[in-house]
Amino acid sequence: MDQKKIDRINELARKSKAEGLTEAEKAEQTELRNEYRASVTGNLLAQLENTYIMTPDGKKRKVGKGR
Repeated sequence: MDQKKIDRINELARKSKAEGLTEAEKAEQTELRNEYRASVTGNLLAQLENTYIMTPDGKKRKVGKGR
């Protein structure tokens, strides 16, 4: 997700607290938040796929989705 979209999420959050949002802005905010959550989840899963745990006996065990 690019910085412009993150800035827009923050802008809508500030506006929501200050004066409220129109229905179109609420829909945009929901869409942007869902996209942000998907991006964070995808990045976390990608990082976990490249993460290993070293056991006390010296073996490496890969951490991944569903483990």
